[in-house]
Order: sequence, then C-alpha cells, then structure tokens
Amino acid sequence: MFLPESGESPLADEKQAAVECIDVRREFQDGSRVIKVLQGTNLTVYRGEFVAIVGASGSGKTTLLNLIGGLDTPTSGTILVDGKNITKLNDDEMSKVRRHNIGVLFQDQHLLPIFTAIENVEVPMLLDDVPAEERRTRAMALLKTVLVDHRADHMPHELSGGMRSRVALARSLANDPAVLLCDEPTGDLDHKTGGEIINLMRNLARNQNRAVIAATHDPETARMADRILLLRDGVLVDEMVGDFFKASKVDVATKKRGTADEETST
Repeated sequence: MFLPESGESPLADEKQAAVECIDVRREFQDGSRVIKVLQGTNLTVYRGEFVAIVGASGSGKTTLLNLIGGLDTPTSGTILVDGKNITKLNDDEMSKVRRHNIGVLFQDQHLLPIFTAIENVEVPMLLDDVPAEERRTRAMALLKTVLVDHRADHMPHELSGGMRSRVALARSLANDPAVLLCDEPTGDLDHKTGGEIINLMRNLARNQNRAVIAATHDPETARMADRILLLRDGVLVDEMVGDFFKASKVDVATKKRGTADEETST
C-alpha cells in the first residue's frame, strides 16, 4: 500500500505501521557517474503482514532492505521503523534499534560455526546482558517455535540447510523484533524446505503480530505473501496480482493503479 501525498500512513487508525518509507532515494557515486538505485520509494508495511518484494537483479531490493535495517543511509527521504525515524539517529541509537526492533534473516544464515544451535540463538541476547537462565529458556522456546529444538545442542555443520535456516530464523527473533527482514531466504533451499521456511515466516507475521518483508526471486515465496510489490527502475511501481506472477525472467504482470505508472517515468 502506498502512502498518500501527505506522507501519513493509510488506515493508521486500523493497523499499526511497522515500517514506513517516504520518498526514499539512494544514489551512489561511481567516478563521474551517479547511480540512482532508489528513486522515490514509498512503502508502508503493517504489523501482521508478510510482504514480498520482487524485481530483477540490481533493481534495489537488497539496498531497500539495508536501508530499512539501518545498515545504510538514504540519500534523502524518511524511514520509520516501529514508529522511530531511523534517518535521524546516531550510530549508537541505530544499533539499539537494530538489536531491539529489527530481525534479519540472511540467505547464507551466518551461523557461528563454533557455537551450537541454541548458543547461536542466544548471541543477540548477550549484547543486552540477558541473564544466562533467561537466555537459555528463551532460545529453547524459539527453537521450538521453528521446530528444531531437538537439535539444540548440534553444531551448524551437523545440521541440514533447512535446519540451519530455522536456527537462523530463531536467532533473528531473539530480541522480539517488530520487523523481520529476509534477503532471498529460500535461495539455497530445495522447494519443500523453502516452502516450510516461508510458511513459518508467514505464521510469525500473523500469529506474533510482526511485519515480515522478504526480497526474493522465488515465485513460490512471493505467492505465499499477503502482498507482492515489484521494484523496477528504483521505484515500487505497484502491488502485483499474485495470480499473474510468473517464474519467467520477463513475464511479470502488474495491476495498474493511477499514479503508480507515472512515478516510474524517470
């Protein structure tokens, strides 16, 4: 759903916005050339929603996730995460937001190889000085949520790719974030395992009232989302109609919505 011209969230009285991007632009300097990756992106994602962002390689999907996650800074525009304007924060303040409000699930998991599954889930809690007993209890509960508690004491190399993804998902939830960002979460998984991970993510959004945003090339991942948004030429052009989403490299149809097309004419 796109923001109105005033920049206020639609349906603000009915739903709680977890992420708001208002006219977000990101440019990079390459010698004498300016590369415009994002060109006025507007986005609102509410708690309880699972949103998929699709687009060609290099369209800016990862850049957008990095901006929402506070790992990068927009050239201009405003980003609010769980009501906080992260574009106004200093490094220390942003670090706290990343620890408490944002969870990130990477394609290659980034599990620490010398730690067991449960110890990997505990790592974010260590940064907040959570007492050991509470850490262990919370970590085990999270592993149970993602159905891998029976492997709590196994090392990452003893786990399958799907199990490692489940452990990484549990770790991303360690500090109870409002927003979960997922960059190609099923990229290295087989069809069945990937579907199980996406189903877990969808349930986390609905049952735990989180906002889940996934950047993906996978049509099956996109179809399981509540909304599918196409990022093209640096702009979220419109909400896509799931029934028309094709796995083809080029055959992607969108539902036209007024000014959305006009915004892409750059």
